[in-house]
Amino acid sequence: MVGREVILTNRAFTPEELFAFMEEHWDKSNFNDFALGNPSGVGADLYVMLPATPRHLVIVYSRDVGEFFSKEKKVILSVAMTKRGASEALFRSIPTGSNIFAGAWKVGSVMSQNKERTGPAQDVLLAYTEHMRTILGGAGYLD
Repeated sequence: MVGREVILTNRAFTPEELFAFMEEHWDKSNFNDFALGNPSGVGADLYVMLPATPRHLVIVYSRDVGEFFSKEKKVILSVAMTKRGASEALFRSIPTGSNIFAGAWKVGSVMSQNKERTGPAQDVLLAYTEHMRTILGGAGYLD
């Protein structure tokens, strides 16, 4: 799936454990610094957040067996919109016609935002995933 990569592991991590693991093993000089937080500010879920493009970031999180219908322990890396990207997407849809839900004119930058997500942000996601796979394997956490 474009925008989402899954690494099967032999253990699950809490957000804080994943952050601490990355603090110890992540190559910040070649793969950027990161933060623990919630990119949307909605809900209480925490993610490790890595920069991707001005309008997108990569979130890293873990799932355990049975959690959110998960059948395996895994670490997931996924492209997500930054608050700026979400705001742009929301305000680029201009309703037309008498029905607010009928037909919307999309301004050209929304299309470029999609290309940004499936182009440069996807490339960054794949690089981060490969590095994450390497450090998880080196620590003995790959399934």
